[in-house]
Amino acid sequence: MTHPWNALMIAPDDEFGGAPLLRREVALDTGHGEVVQATLRYSALGVVEAWLNGRPVSEDLLTPGWSSYEWRVRFAETDVTALVADGANVLGLALGNGWYRGRLGWAGNRDVYGAELGAFAELRVRFADGHEQVIGTDASWSAGPGATLANDLYDGQAIDARLRDDAWLAAGFDGAGWVGVHELDVDLAKLEPYIGPPVRRVQEVAPVSVTSSPSGAVLVDFGQNLVGFVRVAVRGEAGAEVVLRHAEVLEHDELGTRPLRSALATDRYLLSGGDDVFEPTLTFHGFRYVEVTGWPGGADAIGDGALAAVVVSSDLRRIGRMETSDPLLDRLHENAVWGMRGNFLDVPTDCPQRDERLGWTGDIAAFAPSAAFLFDVQDFLRDWLVDLDLEQRHHDGIVPLVVPDVIKYFDVPPEFPKPEAMAVWSDAAAWVPWAVYEAYGDERVLREAFPAMAAHLRRVRGLLDPSGVWGQGMQLGDWLDPDAPPEAPHEAKADGHVVATLAAYKSATIAVDAARVLGDADAEAEFAALAETLRAGFHAEYVREGVIHSDASAVYALAIVTGMVDGADLEFAGRRLAELVDESGYRISTGFAGTPFVTDALTATGHLDAAYRLLLQTECPSWLYPVTMGATTIWERWDSMLPDGTINPGEMTSFNHYALGAVVDWMHRVVGGLAPLAPGYARILVAPRPGGGLTWAQTSLETPRGLARVRWDVADGALRVVATVPEGAEAVLRLPGAPDETVGAGVHERSVALAGE
Repeated sequence: MTHPWNALMIAPDDEFGGAPLLRREVALDTGHGEVVQATLRYSALGVVEAWLNGRPVSEDLLTPGWSSYEWRVRFAETDVTALVADGANVLGLALGNGWYRGRLGWAGNRDVYGAELGAFAELRVRFADGHEQVIGTDASWSAGPGATLANDLYDGQAIDARLRDDAWLAAGFDGAGWVGVHELDVDLAKLEPYIGPPVRRVQEVAPVSVTSSPSGAVLVDFGQNLVGFVRVAVRGEAGAEVVLRHAEVLEHDELGTRPLRSALATDRYLLSGGDDVFEPTLTFHGFRYVEVTGWPGGADAIGDGALAAVVVSSDLRRIGRMETSDPLLDRLHENAVWGMRGNFLDVPTDCPQRDERLGWTGDIAAFAPSAAFLFDVQDFLRDWLVDLDLEQRHHDGIVPLVVPDVIKYFDVPPEFPKPEAMAVWSDAAAWVPWAVYEAYGDERVLREAFPAMAAHLRRVRGLLDPSGVWGQGMQLGDWLDPDAPPEAPHEAKADGHVVATLAAYKSATIAVDAARVLGDADAEAEFAALAETLRAGFHAEYVREGVIHSDASAVYALAIVTGMVDGADLEFAGRRLAELVDESGYRISTGFAGTPFVTDALTATGHLDAAYRLLLQTECPSWLYPVTMGATTIWERWDSMLPDGTINPGEMTSFNHYALGAVVDWMHRVVGGLAPLAPGYARILVAPRPGGGLTWAQTSLETPRGLARVRWDVADGALRVVATVPEGAEAVLRLPGAPDETVGAGVHERSVALAGE
């Protein structure tokens, strides 16, 4: 295919342990005046860092990230005008395995996308007279060894400081021992610019303690479960080795590594004999605790500033915040923030620590509304949805369980679901773009994502029983229902096919609304008919005198929030859901499918008190049980850590899994009282619903039109609300016992008496 590039994808003739360096020294053309602009576009099959004349060209890490490499490879673009020098210029690239060639998934697969690392760069220099010089990767480049001995996203990085020599980035480097390069047969038309933000260092966290475990291990606690790496500043004997092993939790005061499964999460450093600083930028770990071995002088010699946790994430702008009068709720909210920050690392992953870290579609389907409030994820998710579309096309309309889809390359056990549409997971094709549209009001995401949304629903239509329900095939259903067996998390109380039919109905109604926004009357009619088929089939097959088949909290919650039931059936569903919640002792009884909706369903049917009691429960399973156990992120299981400090025996036991934190969306809208009435918050609903003994809350959001904020407090039997409405928006004030009031931009304060106070 044709492409606009004046550069090649090249590979070193020797890979030097999987982290080769590549360089090109070139003089700028003369006689054309000053350089007015220099732009570098660069990418890799693997990950790449770039320098020009000894200086890094950007703060980006793990470039170009992870995309569906079969069909597209992203490139970074940066202005390097300030880095260009008169005379000789040296462009340097350092490669790592990354997602392209490193280990991916629990099956231990390597070289999933290819066996050779590749580097690509094109430097365009424009001069005052309009002349342009292009310097690209080609056969004239050379490759050599660096200080990195090994690198893997799961296993960590090894660096020998004795091999460091920045001379390769300077003009006149002799290149002894360096080798040539060769062109890779790659279709450069696959190169695409980033849509979303790059991965960067976004924060640093200092240790809160350095202690010894019962076995004598040196343990460093950073006080926060996070994702990134530890920067090490150390001085010791040349050749001495310092080893850092990472984990999210302690188990009986020792490093709890079993949840990592086969991921080693270990960084190794060989010292130079001088002052060394190590940053393993070719890997990342999910951790709160680090076990340190080999520190010169022992644990007592680990001084202030010697270790710092560098938080790594896609560089998303924080836009939503919330505080309440309850410290446990505030910690829960921050746990969702930290869980999202750690898992929104180029793709929305399930977890950041074990031998998985995949873009599971069900997780983001559940969490997308929460994510879109907490951070500006519009472009991040638009980029990911491109890969969802590409993978779906490859699978003949099936949205895979993970995007990018690497499971298609795995040898999976016979009991693993065969490739087919999977309710909730595949419904990400509809739920995610609609959440983005509602949050930001930009129709682009619907235009881009509607083909995948439509293809998913057409696939599901072909799977329906004659009665109109999605009653065939395996379903993951209400995954990780707390009553499901630890090693069979799909065996939930809620029937998987009831969940599937409800999830498909939600997607069909979204498609109707999306088609209406896009002005596609034919698609609107098509999916309205599908929704009616699902609705009729659901009531015929699954509803008997109001009781929904399997009689579980998740099916009632989904039926209520999707609008599948109305009239007497709606009243019954709300009452029955409240009864089930009461029978559970106000402990959680739902998994991935039901949890995002259960508090909304209770609220919508007049059971706000039950929703608050469920939210504020501290006994397991509950949202606040992990908080009482010291959690600083959302857990994969309600009981990832048992009350006695033992890690759950299940094979899947992550301590950083944001999906079950989807309740923060309800907290923003109902507890905080800040919700969209129109896409992009062009109209805002200000409707706080105090309860649970809370005395105040404040919720704020940087909407596309500016800052919206709702603060409320309860005192002396009255609810006082202060609402800030941004320019260009209007708000509906809906306060207890008062008629709706529409207001424009500005700050509005109201006070109403609370019934029964």
